[in-house]
Amino acid sequence: MNYLQAVVLGLVQGLTEFLPISSTAHLRIVPALFGWRDPGSAFSAIIQIGTTAAVIAYFARDLWAILRDSVLGLVHRKPFETANARLGWFIVLGTIPIGVAGLALKDFIEGPFRSLYVIAAAAIGLALLLLLAERRARHDRPIDALRLRDAILIGVAQAFALIPGASRSGVTLTAGLFAGLTREAAARYSFLLSVPATLAAGLFELRHLMGDTPALDAGPLAVGTISAFVFGLAAIAWMLKFLRTHTTKAFIAYRVALGVLILALVGAGVVSPFES
Repeated sequence: MNYLQAVVLGLVQGLTEFLPISSTAHLRIVPALFGWRDPGSAFSAIIQIGTTAAVIAYFARDLWAILRDSVLGLVHRKPFETANARLGWFIVLGTIPIGVAGLALKDFIEGPFRSLYVIAAAAIGLALLLLLAERRARHDRPIDALRLRDAILIGVAQAFALIPGASRSGVTLTAGLFAGLTREAAARYSFLLSVPATLAAGLFELRHLMGDTPALDAGPLAVGTISAFVFGLAAIAWMLKFLRTHTTKAFIAYRVALGVLILALVGAGVVSPFES
């Protein structure tokens, strides 16, 4: 991988991580369209550290308040006394399902799940679920109204993001809407929930740089991560502003079109459905 490819893939990661359109899917598709080698799940996971850093930077005050109140809640033996303390524990509980599933399904995530057939099916399938959520959801609950069962539901949904094409932000946003959260609240919680899972995945995959024959080039990897950080910050700000006054219908249409396009390209032999 050269530096130009790293910048482009970082841009793709940064812009698509926080939109419900699947960053992993685009990191699989873009190289295929340009004739580049698939960077692989390890590269995808590591540059997610850049987008995780973007979340931490953007929500620094929120995260500090959550951490502070969670610790004080433990000290005072009232762990769920404040909204921020509850939110902290909800994030911890919501991260467990994806952690367990990630370890159990690691071989599939790095292998068969990266098929373009799987990506296309997941893109279209999540679009239909998001459409259902838009039609049935109340859109009237703020993030402070989040309950334990909501956190568990959204956490379980996040585990399905391990399937390329499903979209981590997409599945958690959809689950948040089903729970009755406003679109902005669902997106905000989705972003906060992403921090432990994506950071852990990126750090876990850094082992590829530690062997005698590293599978990844540290230079382009660093550039890709920085690119993901910069464009991730922009995407977060835009997404939250967009959802204050718009529905997710544009993303639903995009996901369906993306899935159909992938199947068409595979059917025409333009791209191979499997990694080379």
